[in-house]
Amino acid sequence: MDANEILEYCNAKKSVTESFPFDNETLVLKVGGKMFLLMSLERQPLQIAVKTDPEWSTELREQYPQITGAYHMNKTHWNSVEINGLKRELILQLIDHSYELVFKSLTRKIQNTILNS
Repeated sequence: MDANEILEYCNAKKSVTESFPFDNETLVLKVGGKMFLLMSLERQPLQIAVKTDPEWSTELREQYPQITGAYHMNKTHWNSVEINGLKRELILQLIDHSYELVFKSLTRKIQNTILNS
């Protein structure tokens, strides 16, 4: 997968917004104003950061050398994922999981606004 495919997949989800709050190369994708994915547009090989359930994070890090604690993020909840060598299905699963975790953390009011938009 490349950056455009990831971006297209994420933007197909409800109420996703894009911004560059940290610098000009780190794209941040949010739902309900909260981050669910970060992607460095300049870094090669392509790498993303996604939020992951802590128990699953441990399993993923043990199973895949491309998955580590995310730099500058809470490593209990965020993983850095180097895309090369990982199956597309796993990458999409990680993106979906991150989006869902963040969505579930939003207030009911914000969730309902998103679902009804």
